[in-house]
Amino acid sequence: MTTMEQDNNEVLVERGASAGLLTLHRPQALNALSLGMVRRLTQALLDFRDDASVALVAMRGSNKAGAPGTAERWFGHFCAGGDIRFFHDAALAGDASLDDFFTEEYSLNHLIQTYPKPIVAFMDGVVMGGGMGLCQGIERRIVTPKTKMAMPETKIGLFPDVGGGHFLSRCPGHVGEYLALTGEQIGAEQAMAFGLADVLIPVADQAALWQDLSVQNWPHAVAARQWLEARLPLAASSAAPHPAMEHAFSQPSMLEIMQVLEQASDEWSGQTAQALRQRSPLMLHVTLAQIRRARHMGLADELRMERDMVWRCFNHRPVQRSETVEGIRALSVDKDHQPQWQPARLEVVDAREVEAFFDSPWPADAHPLKHL
Repeated sequence: MTTMEQDNNEVLVERGASAGLLTLHRPQALNALSLGMVRRLTQALLDFRDDASVALVAMRGSNKAGAPGTAERWFGHFCAGGDIRFFHDAALAGDASLDDFFTEEYSLNHLIQTYPKPIVAFMDGVVMGGGMGLCQGIERRIVTPKTKMAMPETKIGLFPDVGGGHFLSRCPGHVGEYLALTGEQIGAEQAMAFGLADVLIPVADQAALWQDLSVQNWPHAVAARQWLEARLPLAASSAAPHPAMEHAFSQPSMLEIMQVLEQASDEWSGQTAQALRQRSPLMLHVTLAQIRRARHMGLADELRMERDMVWRCFNHRPVQRSETVEGIRALSVDKDHQPQWQPARLEVVDAREVEAFFDSPWPADAHPLKHL
């Protein structure tokens, strides 16, 4: 059936009859991405791309629960994102591998979204941040009733990266602004309605589908695509954005968005406003600008913009005053959930500081993503 190339790794690489099979295998961390995982995924995808006998690639996440060899063990949370504790520690230590991580992760995102062969992702359980970057822009994004999807970066003083500006800005209406700014979690049906997933299947059907993918003998990628269209037809979505969401998040500025939400009398608006008041005020302004700019950018340019932005997250201020370092400290290191944002309120954010996030620290011919 399949042969394992390496069985003691955070990414397991297998070969089916004509499919390349990738399993994120860091279940104790909900398969959060390390630099080693990014490199392993990149190399595997390049190898599969250049192998004429591979017609399709499938990805899944493993689970720390379940008996070895069971479907429960091999289908769990897809990926909780990047390893944010590593971001925090590397930033404070001045570790150059932090820069390597973002450059190589964004290059991987570009490789996935421009891949010449179909990719299928089993987006079960938690699919957040960097996990979304692995899934968006591919042939089939499969979700289950257990899917918990989010781009929660504003909760840690970051912005929705890994191409988030590109795929969120292309959600219907102004859903992208809502998801990017609040970081709120959505389930499978909302993901389908918002254009962030393609197919909803029962949890119990994943193992059989994975097995089916592994034994098919397609002569080329075109045949694999035809099989996908018949086996996993795209679901039509007719859902419209929530009227209150659309009204609030279509406003031209962050302050006007907050004004609409805080002046409304419905429960959803009040809860949303309260959630936004807990995020980094600076990064809310930056994120809104990101989504609005990204709506009119191609993928490569948008990823280059994000690489500039993430550099600013750790270098725009002294590292001890970084919103991102402080946000991760509060959520994941000290776990006091009391970030000390600077400034503390949306109303006093300096527009010049927001604009600085979009100034590249590199000339075009020296940009770390100039190759995209």
